[in-house]
Amino acid sequence: MAVQQHGKTRIAYYYDGDVGNYYYGQGHPMKPHRIRMTHNLLLNYGLYRKLEVYRPIPATFEEMTKYHSDDYMMFLKNIRPDNISDYTKQMQRFNVGEDCPVFDGVFEFCQLSCGGSLAAATKLNRRRADIAINWMGGLHHAKKSEASGFCYSNDIVLAILELLKYHQRVLYVDIDIHHGDGVEEAFYTTDRVMTVSFHKYGEYFPGTGDLKDIGAEKGKYYALNFPLRDGIDDESYERIFSPVMRKVMESFQPSAIVLQCGADSLTGDRLGCFNLTLRGHGKCVAFLKKFAVPLMLVGGGGYTIRNVSRCWTYETSVAVDTEIANELPYNDYFEYFGPDFKLHIEKSNMTNQNTQDYLEKTMTRLFENLRELPYAPSVQMQPTEPDALHIPDKSLIEDHLNPDIREPVAMTDSHIEHEAEFFDGAREPSRDVQSHKRPAASPIAIADSTGEKKSKTDESGTPPD
Repeated sequence: MAVQQHGKTRIAYYYDGDVGNYYYGQGHPMKPHRIRMTHNLLLNYGLYRKLEVYRPIPATFEEMTKYHSDDYMMFLKNIRPDNISDYTKQMQRFNVGEDCPVFDGVFEFCQLSCGGSLAAATKLNRRRADIAINWMGGLHHAKKSEASGFCYSNDIVLAILELLKYHQRVLYVDIDIHHGDGVEEAFYTTDRVMTVSFHKYGEYFPGTGDLKDIGAEKGKYYALNFPLRDGIDDESYERIFSPVMRKVMESFQPSAIVLQCGADSLTGDRLGCFNLTLRGHGKCVAFLKKFAVPLMLVGGGGYTIRNVSRCWTYETSVAVDTEIANELPYNDYFEYFGPDFKLHIEKSNMTNQNTQDYLEKTMTRLFENLRELPYAPSVQMQPTEPDALHIPDKSLIEDHLNPDIREPVAMTDSHIEHEAEFFDGAREPSRDVQSHKRPAASPIAIADSTGEKKSKTDESGTPPD
């Protein structure tokens, strides 16, 4: 598959301001607050001007049970911290309790994550966007009837099932430090989804993702795993990611891609042991974007939350082809980013235990597996299932608007500013310079002049916080 460029890339971005309110509990490393920090940072960089920003409709019970079992979802819906004693046996059965604690609103949290990914998939299916972003998603460990690794519901599996209604072949790529076991397990026996995971392997959660795990039955050779050792850096990662993914694209020829951008593979992560910087991590996004195939970006792991928000803000800028200043703009969580208040992070001096010989031998094995693929599988013609979500046709609505009445908010908020509007003029604020002595190096790195965060809506017409 040849590398090409999108023309005018359309980016849909999904966020719900309530997501940052959920709390796993004291001392737990998973902090949904990191998503609110990401959103606030990209707003203050001005990236919202190049995005269509939506608040997704929460996924329904029926939508979530397209993959998850009814009894597991009913359990999540009913359990609360104050009734745990009534569900002791079910908590063991569904693996809820330690890594995956019961907290207030756990089911609603799952609804937000899954709703964002389902909306993103529907947007791509309808060709209303070239790239769709849901940093609330990426919870790749959850199983059909089991919580795992801080994940309760698998929004990625639900999104891929939605994409398969329109796409013959969907590629899933995972750059989280942990193996994408939940997604691989869901599609282990199909040739319509290829899963590719680059992860730490060897006495490390979840313990799966061996080089020998290649899929089964019709899905044999459609699961690729690149097991890595501690300390991999940008140069080594790029040396394996680019050739492997180029070969995957040539062999599998997907018509849609889902990239899980877990930020725990960054240097300095609280639970991680890799040595990637934002630039190295972001090159994976840039590389897959070049193929001009509908692309979904989702979040995932990441436990040093200031670096998670840096990473996903930077990767949003990669998606919209915009260079942003290394000097961070003032934002609601500015003090988190001290003492340097910079976007980019430097790699540490940890040893890279991934020798060139090891990486090349592993790559050779993966290429051998890819050569076993018979061909890009075709799919028999069949009626298309209805979309999980209804997206009204914007052009039809515009044609029937009354010129004497203000446009609906859902319409105005999907407008993207023209390139010519990006200038460093009188309408740009000087708040950063005056109040914080931190001038931004680029006009895109400055917040809206009113000081308000320009928020947009989703199909439900409700603006995010």
